[in-house]
Amino acid sequence: MATIKFLLQGNTDPRQIYLRLSLSRGNTPKRKTGLSISSDNWSKKTGLPKTNTAGNKKLKKDLNKLKEFVLEQYDKDYPDGVIIDSKWLKKKINEKFKQSDEEEKNLNIVTAYIDEFLTIAKFKTNSKGGVGLSKSRINDYKSLKRIITEYEIYTGENLLIKNINIPFKNKFMKWMIEIRGYSKGYTGRMLGNLKTICRDAEINDVEVHKQLIKVSGFKVKNEYVIYLTPQELKKIKNKTFNHSYLENAKKWLLLGCGIGQRGNDILNITDKNFVVRNGLKVIELEQQKTGKNVTIPVLPEVEDIIKDGLPHKISLQRFNDYIKEVCKIAEINEVVTGQKIDPDTKRKKVDEYKKWELVTSHICRRSFATNQYGILPTPLIMQITAHSTEKQFYGYIGKNSFDYAQQIADFYAKQQHLKDPKMNVVHNEKKAANS
Repeated sequence: MATIKFLLQGNTDPRQIYLRLSLSRGNTPKRKTGLSISSDNWSKKTGLPKTNTAGNKKLKKDLNKLKEFVLEQYDKDYPDGVIIDSKWLKKKINEKFKQSDEEEKNLNIVTAYIDEFLTIAKFKTNSKGGVGLSKSRINDYKSLKRIITEYEIYTGENLLIKNINIPFKNKFMKWMIEIRGYSKGYTGRMLGNLKTICRDAEINDVEVHKQLIKVSGFKVKNEYVIYLTPQELKKIKNKTFNHSYLENAKKWLLLGCGIGQRGNDILNITDKNFVVRNGLKVIELEQQKTGKNVTIPVLPEVEDIIKDGLPHKISLQRFNDYIKEVCKIAEINEVVTGQKIDPDTKRKKVDEYKKWELVTSHICRRSFATNQYGILPTPLIMQITAHSTEKQFYGYIGKNSFDYAQQIADFYAKQQHLKDPKMNVVHNEKKAANS
């Protein structure tokens, strides 16, 4: 006798709901239902959603209907000799939820339009005026779809593009920040992405709400600028580690802080990236996140780091783990306010931590920008770090308009000092001898 059980799979919420069809020992095809739910809202006892919200009640009802439908189809097809396997199961799930052609083309639904948007992402005009969205932008839209799907489960209904208005914005922000625990910055980013989707839909004659113009994303100023000071970098450089993997990670960390790039770009550097232009040794690379080509001068401290060759390649995850260990052993213990993932909530928590606890690959780019500020010309630093505007750059290193004004004042004071004639006392040696 065939039986059905629903299972959650995945390590992060919302988790995918799978349907497992048990036919006999060892014959248990399993497929995604296309539905998802937070693990907190799943009853292990019943193997179904809890009935604590309207959305969960609807989801439970949908799953029970799916179960009934699949078993009916099995009773119909099995006697006719139809092969019952995972392909059959997928087809039946699609039939029930109409995930095939007709519903997928309902571009009035936000998630369906995101799917359509992603299919032509490589032909979209990007922020640089070129063609094709970057990998990071595409991932952002995939994240938006995941979040909207989760929100639909919460509300119990599909989100339509024409319903993106001010009341929706307020409800969505409350849900993201207060109920799901996302940061304000991430919430603002997702709202910005959602508006982009709606604007694209409007261009393609999908109905939008007249209040859409008032719905926009926002950025939250980063109040927790964590970087390694020159003194801390020297401390790390002078520390000898007992394990080769830590020495290797130390080398990557120091190299990263000397060239000002993101983690993946640092770890993908090879000897081929080092070239000589007009007698100057530089590193040339294309940034993975932005697609920008950058040229980085090889500073003396970088030359010193790589004099015996580049460190051996490691993954970004291991790099993040190892440099924390490096900084802990090097006693980078200054207590600073910052954000760290809370293991219980899986969300960032603002608190006071020892600096080594907050060290990730991104500290390389910020340390370079902060430490070189006032030494290298700001436009040169921005070219290396690939910041588009000075305002963006100053916010990145935690500077404000007063710091900018102070830099200008210092510059003019220095220029004035160079202009002022220097008065030296000249002694009349002959007169002095006669006196």
